[in-house]
Amino acid sequence: MHAPPGPLPRQVHLGYALGSLATGAFGTVPGLLLLPYLTDTLGVAAGVAALLVLGPKAWDVLVNPVVGRLSDRTRTRWGARRPYLLFGGLALAVSFAAIFAGLFGTGPAAGAYVAVAFLLTATAFAFFQVPYVAMPAELTDDYAERTRLMSWRIAVLALAILVSGALAPMVVTAGGDGLAGYRWMGLFVAALIAVGALGAFLGTRAAPTGTVAESEPTLRAQLAVAGRNWAFRALLVCFVVQSVGVATILAGVNYFAAQILRDPATGPTVLFACFVGPALLVMPVWTRVGARLGKRAALVTASVIFAVAAFALVAAPVLPAVATYALVALIGCGYAGQQVFALAMLPDCIAYDTARTGRRQAGVFTGLWTAGETFGLALGPGLFGLVLQISGYASSSTGPVAQSDTARLGILLGFTVLPALLVGLAAVALRGYHLTAADLARAVTDTPKGGSPT
Repeated sequence: MHAPPGPLPRQVHLGYALGSLATGAFGTVPGLLLLPYLTDTLGVAAGVAALLVLGPKAWDVLVNPVVGRLSDRTRTRWGARRPYLLFGGLALAVSFAAIFAGLFGTGPAAGAYVAVAFLLTATAFAFFQVPYVAMPAELTDDYAERTRLMSWRIAVLALAILVSGALAPMVVTAGGDGLAGYRWMGLFVAALIAVGALGAFLGTRAAPTGTVAESEPTLRAQLAVAGRNWAFRALLVCFVVQSVGVATILAGVNYFAAQILRDPATGPTVLFACFVGPALLVMPVWTRVGARLGKRAALVTASVIFAVAAFALVAAPVLPAVATYALVALIGCGYAGQQVFALAMLPDCIAYDTARTGRRQAGVFTGLWTAGETFGLALGPGLFGLVLQISGYASSSTGPVAQSDTARLGILLGFTVLPALLVGLAAVALRGYHLTAADLARAVTDTPKGGSPT
């Protein structure tokens, strides 16, 4: 079914956005709690824990493009993408709870179990996320409507990050800390994921089904087409590197709260509220900024705000608490802009490719996109774990312990300077992105179907 022009029904806006409960919860909680779970509850050395966090998600770099090709070629009465929202989402919920089930107690066997469970969860996430991210290019052909659709999604994403990121540590504490607390947390987040998956599946039932047109005959040919899309390449590089920076901050929240702010009990929750809460308020502002400046300039602006605030946060040890939390809130404002414009620019790249080639291959583009994003979200905790290892962080199976000055410095730099550099420098890649609404219109009217992208 061809995507209709003009605004989508509010039901579709909300239904599609609900899927971000699943992507937000899975994108946040492992990055926030999995590394501390391994180092401070299971007693796994920081360097080994970093590899355990990185490895399973790195698998998605291989599996996501394959999932994209499968969803491109799927034809059901529910459309090409929606079956994956249901079955992939429910599998994701079950496997997420399994990660924190603690079936092997503590020690090396427990670490190995987490790695296997995390690998299965990452695979289930690929089957949900790739088709989910592919849908906007098929839901509407309207350049501005994609920004509105993404604004709804990012608002729900911000809420999902706030709820899962702020409440998950509280659930661990309420459940008795240790293995028991993490088991309850796993069930809580699994329930959020299931609600998001069901909401997205049911809420988009009246939307265009995204019947897939002719595609390239092989995965290799499809990947080659995506690689020749200059706008997509530039946007992908920027987004992946910035995802590493965001994930580095998420991985460091517990450590920063405990060792820098000296507030392990309430610090993580307050930090998360300051990071995500502003996104719910500034989303209408970012929508207006995008309309005035254009999507690319708005994304660069958001990146600069994020980077400057993160770099300034290096002064946290000597700042009043209110100033520290204000800087974190400013980082959150930049993060909201990053997400909404990058995710609004992605379907533009896909639509441009469709107009130029006459082939709708959204799954392949989003397979590459989500593979890069997932790898970035895994690499962030891996980098932070490496910083901990180099700076001499002491692991424990009984909770956080006192750390040396060198370890505390590593936590501070890993939480501030490292993400500031990653997010700020990545914006340079957008120099290669020049796709506008006028470019899309020309591609539709001037290029014969079957033409090749530039």
